[in-house]
Amino acid sequence: MAEPLRIALAGLGTVGAGLVRLLEANGALIERRAGRKVVIVAVSARDRTKDRGVDLSRYDWEDDMTALAARADVDVVVELVGGADGPALTTARGALGAGKALVTANKAMIAHHGLELADLAERANEGRGAALKFEAAVAGGIPVIKGLREGAAANRIERIYGILNGTCNYILSTMEATGRDFGEVLGEAQALGYAEADPTFDVEGVDAAHKLAILAAIAFGARIDFGAVEIGGIGRVRAADIAQAEALGYRIRLLGIADCAEEGGLFQRVQPCLVPRHHPLAAVEGATNAVVAEGNFSGRLLFQGAGAGDGPTASAVAADLIDIARGDVGAPFSVPVAALEARAPADAGHRTNRTYLRFTVADRPGVLAEIATAMRDAGVSIESLIQQGRPEEGGEVLVAMVTHEGPEANVAEALRLLEGSESLTEPPLVMHLLD
Repeated sequence: MAEPLRIALAGLGTVGAGLVRLLEANGALIERRAGRKVVIVAVSARDRTKDRGVDLSRYDWEDDMTALAARADVDVVVELVGGADGPALTTARGALGAGKALVTANKAMIAHHGLELADLAERANEGRGAALKFEAAVAGGIPVIKGLREGAAANRIERIYGILNGTCNYILSTMEATGRDFGEVLGEAQALGYAEADPTFDVEGVDAAHKLAILAAIAFGARIDFGAVEIGGIGRVRAADIAQAEALGYRIRLLGIADCAEEGGLFQRVQPCLVPRHHPLAAVEGATNAVVAEGNFSGRLLFQGAGAGDGPTASAVAADLIDIARGDVGAPFSVPVAALEARAPADAGHRTNRTYLRFTVADRPGVLAEIATAMRDAGVSIESLIQQGRPEEGGEVLVAMVTHEGPEANVAEALRLLEGSESLTEPPLVMHLLD
């Protein structure tokens, strides 16, 4: 039997404690599948005295987590601290610089520094390389990175898209089921632990954008470019929008979408979209994640499951550890860093879509004519128009419309023509239809 794979664990929050429990409960199973034992030898976290519900007395404790990489009895550093920079990044750099393998669930760090870390991993151990694994950084326990990097390796991926944030999906699907508005459901999500006390990264789409940037790099062999992701959130979606989408045969989901445009640019966007009721993503409810990859030979592949939580995320971390125990180093982004293409951001204005537009307007004559004129002058054809709300309910009238398929640039021009209009009491809500 081979020597055990010895790991040091930085971070003992929900996922870190879950990993300890998983390795203890399934240790024999993991040993059979990995070909050797996977054992924790040292741990580190901010608070040594905190009760985490697991026995840590058998492991060495390092007050300084950056010291984990320097230990001679460590083969792999597992980083579960979080944050794009700070101790997490220092620990990651230190581990790879010392020739150790690195496993992380940190999507922000990979989205911002993934190329640097992949380069360090390639150059480690005098060019022999060190493993850099981050399956748990995207979609929790769903093996979507392994599915793209290995299962679909023979395919040209034409598009990848999906539900990448469980908090937003819980909020939207609960609004759909109950008819309640965003603020009320967000409060409930926070009380149940589905949303953070500060939910900004989730509801404004940043968390999903981190994950999309990682998936796009792997799917398209591109240099990761988080700054090129167009990011929109769900904070302005109302119960009235949910109801209108339902009447049209759609459900609203926050989607991350990436594909390669005809001119060679890489399109990356996170935005609430109207998804047809018959599409698999429309049936995804609660805190579940789901990712669709479309390969030129495989066709549509659907990856679905728990996108967060101690068990699913720890499961993804442990799967990476098993791969390392088997000797799998591999290229973190499917190909060596030097082979990743630097793709310019695609011009979204060239994309054609049907679009849902919702205007919040003052109750005054001529408002509809003003909106229709802007649409006409911008070359936007209106498929249907619905007025929602009554003035006696507070003076606010909602005007929703769906456009015929056309260039996004035309819709953007229509909205530009309406900028500064006294008829609009807040900026329009724009959501594209996934057709």
